[in-house]
Amino acid sequence: MRNLVLPALAAALLVSGCATPAYVSPVEITRFTGDTPAVLGTGTIQIVPAPGMDAETLEFGFYQEAVRVELEQLGYRVVMVNGAQVAQIDVDEFVAAPAGRRSPVGVGVGGSTGTYGSGVGLGIGFNLGGQPSERIERAVAVSIRAASGGQNLWEGRASMTATANSDYATASQAAPRIVTALFSGFPGTSGETIAVE
Repeated sequence: MRNLVLPALAAALLVSGCATPAYVSPVEITRFTGDTPAVLGTGTIQIVPAPGMDAETLEFGFYQEAVRVELEQLGYRVVMVNGAQVAQIDVDEFVAAPAGRRSPVGVGVGGSTGTYGSGVGLGIGFNLGGQPSERIERAVAVSIRAASGGQNLWEGRASMTATANSDYATASQAAPRIVTALFSGFPGTSGETIAVE
């Protein structure tokens, strides 16, 4: 019995010694505020997907819920329809293989939604499997505007990277982290790029 246990233990140690360490980057954020910041964080707001986004996917739902939580904490009342303001969500996700290849893992290309910069635009709906060393790159853009139209009142973009063996490999875990960072210190300094751990 002893002879069987030792080889098994040695094999387990060898595998654990070769395991790829998990990696999670800080969340990099850039935000822009329009000319009327006083209207932010008050009244009703409706959450909508950017053009080309598939709002019916489970993955998009994680981002939508994370944005809803943040907007309510800011003082908005989130409504399903007829909000005085509109928050538009755009999500982009890629799997970057160790060799440097970068493959989109979503469907439905959206357009640029930003007033001040370019928005991100691939919809999502996928299963992120793969090697532990693969890096999943995520970018989220949220723009807030009056329902009647016009220039964005606020917009922000956030991005992060995590390996497939990290705690943030799935959208369910990554969405709250990246969205919470995006809205931290809202509305933020216009045009400044910061990193949030």
